[in-house]
Amino acid sequence: MLRTMKTGRIAGRDVARVGFGAMQLGELPGRPAVDRATAIDVVRTAVELGVNHIDTAAFYGPGTANEVLREALSPYGDDLLLVTKVGAVYQGEGRVLAQRPEQLRAQVEDNLRGLGVDQVGVVNIRSVQHGLRGGFAVPADQIADLDDQLAELIALRDEGKIGAIGLSSVDSGQLRRALPAGIVCVQNFYNLLHRADHPVLELCRENGIAWVPFFPLGSATSEHRNVLAEPTVLDVAARLRGTPAQVGLAWLLAHDPSTLLIPGTASVGHLRENVAAAFVELDDSAMAVLDGLVPDARSDERK
Repeated sequence: MLRTMKTGRIAGRDVARVGFGAMQLGELPGRPAVDRATAIDVVRTAVELGVNHIDTAAFYGPGTANEVLREALSPYGDDLLLVTKVGAVYQGEGRVLAQRPEQLRAQVEDNLRGLGVDQVGVVNIRSVQHGLRGGFAVPADQIADLDDQLAELIALRDEGKIGAIGLSSVDSGQLRRALPAGIVCVQNFYNLLHRADHPVLELCRENGIAWVPFFPLGSATSEHRNVLAEPTVLDVAARLRGTPAQVGLAWLLAHDPSTLLIPGTASVGHLRENVAAAFVELDDSAMAVLDGLVPDARSDERK
């Protein structure tokens, strides 16, 4: 199905516009670990469907997601783009910040070992200055200068350990500041019902940077509205004979051509549903109704 899907660009490469996020393949707080055989089946099915952009992290774990990817797919095909992120580590039963430049380097090395590769295609710096506005305090020893973080990743890129640099959870000012480093993608919280970062999306479009929204359907741990429970989304899905998830994902794809999706799941059924969203056509009426769910999003950037 996905082999004829439209592609987007990231790090100078063409990738299917629907990729796969591996977070749910690792241990998550309050959730049982995914059966390893099931996780491997999901990953292999994704690639069979044409997915060639997979997002992961060593702190999806501890390292579990990377282990699954290595067991399922190594040796990796030349057309597969592996993307990871740094800025946190798995400790105890959850994640803790690890933002200092030397910590970022150590995390890149962890990802290389876990994935079994000599180079990771893209590495995103997971910023804590912008974040999800959770109100948490950043420990003093984890307040790192973005320029210093970028310098470390540029050094790793020069060494050939990473192919390109991306950012995650940044505002427009941070992105502008980072542009000289050659940013290839931005991962921010963005979906049909949460568009506060639209100015960042516009800046990505202006600079040819891939926009890779996380929580594209909302999050069970987020205080924000759930796309899957929105009555308007349910109505559009019923009219188009699709699912609410497909409507939410299809809106993101139609909303801006720079968008690449990485929806995650530990279910083959949900995986097939997600990738099929690439072929859901939202007519003008549906787009107008869905666009209107969040008025004036273009001027509502978080400060």
